[in-house]
Amino acid sequence: MSRIIVFGGHGRIALLLAPLLVARGDEVTAVIRNPAHADEVAATGATPVVADIENADAAAVAALVSGHDAVVWSAGAGGGDADRTYAVDRDAAIRTMDAAEGAGVRRYVMVSWIGSVADHGVDPDSSFFAYADAKWQADEHLAGSALEWTILGPGTLTFDAPSGRIQLDETGTGSVSRADVAAVIAQTLVETATIGRTIRFGNGIGGSPEPIDAALRG
Repeated sequence: MSRIIVFGGHGRIALLLAPLLVARGDEVTAVIRNPAHADEVAATGATPVVADIENADAAAVAALVSGHDAVVWSAGAGGGDADRTYAVDRDAAIRTMDAAEGAGVRRYVMVSWIGSVADHGVDPDSSFFAYADAKWQADEHLAGSALEWTILGPGTLTFDAPSGRIQLDETGTGSVSRADVAAVIAQTLVETATIGRTIRFGNGIGGSPEPIDAALRG
């Protein structure tokens, strides 16, 4: 059994992830911003904790992560305002990384996106630029930390049924079901071969997808 804290606990992926973790015996703390979401999160088996991670200071974040075995970052500003995107997707994410290091929580899994690279090619005038830039900076901070990190880069998210299979994809063109992303996160937390890696993936339509556990070992 592990104690896992998930930031963005009411997100569509997190709501699918929590039951997978709980079913195998993990204790899940789901950090949410809106108290109205607490009952829905609790129904997954996770323990909801209401916190404004966007504005929480370092001490408050450290108190949240302390005592856990792993952190999963699956939060996001959801687009729109660029300042808020940087505040959540970069700054708040980085605070959780630093807090994890300070609290001795070694394992950290970042849910990023398939195109998170330095030269992501997003036009600075695009409304998507702030997200791409913020995610890349957060990913770079994590990769430079002393944490046992994994950066997951799923392709375009779909509502398809889970397939249980993925294909590693460095081209940045794949798509993947949210349910399979949740399963990838769950497996990543127990697969030591994922530590120190950035893993970009999709469902492999037209390719040769593998079972998730096999793909992550590779």
